[in-house]
Amino acid sequence: MGISKNIQNIKKELPNQISLVAVSKNQSYSKIMEVYESGHRIFGENKVQELVEKHEKLPKDIKWHMIGHLQSNKVKYIAPFVDLIHSVDSKKLLKEINKRASQNNRIIDCLLQIHIAVEKTKFGLLEKDVNEILSVKNQYKNVNIKGLMGMATFTNNKTQIKDEFNYLLNVFNKYKVLNTLSMGMSGDYKIAIECGSNMIRIGSSIFGTRNY
Repeated sequence: MGISKNIQNIKKELPNQISLVAVSKNQSYSKIMEVYESGHRIFGENKVQELVEKHEKLPKDIKWHMIGHLQSNKVKYIAPFVDLIHSVDSKKLLKEINKRASQNNRIIDCLLQIHIAVEKTKFGLLEKDVNEILSVKNQYKNVNIKGLMGMATFTNNKTQIKDEFNYLLNVFNKYKVLNTLSMGMSGDYKIAIECGSNMIRIGSSIFGTRNY
């Protein structure tokens, strides 16, 4: 089955309120253009250098999302154009995004990444950090905190995945100022949607196996 057919089939089964981020990490320009030509415009990358290169070479109406771990010293490279940063996992990073957004006369949309998985290698804030950040969000004039993002444990245990997503939903529901809940990838997005996600990040189910 072709790439454009893959994304069309996924979109057909999604409820209307779900935003789909096509994760184009390590994918060729030609494959990305197949998705683009199907009418899709939201793409996600997890490495700054790759994101910058693709933004320069691909159509300018693409909305680029930064979905991977973001180092503070690399924010300046994506601040002029990034549409949404999913992976805000520290106050230091949020402060830097605000600074670079101001320098570019922009307000950058962001999600706070919450640690919900068993793996300690995954990044993310704790629930108490969300409360602290949102209580002073007016300090960040050039950042718009739209919601939360989380990555479930890499496991076949669907009950565990569901519990982790439900935990994130519970945190999300405490804050009426938030409207975006980004959770769910190729292997678990259907569970995520059941648990209240309204933004999913799909790579291999669209593009097939990545070319590392």
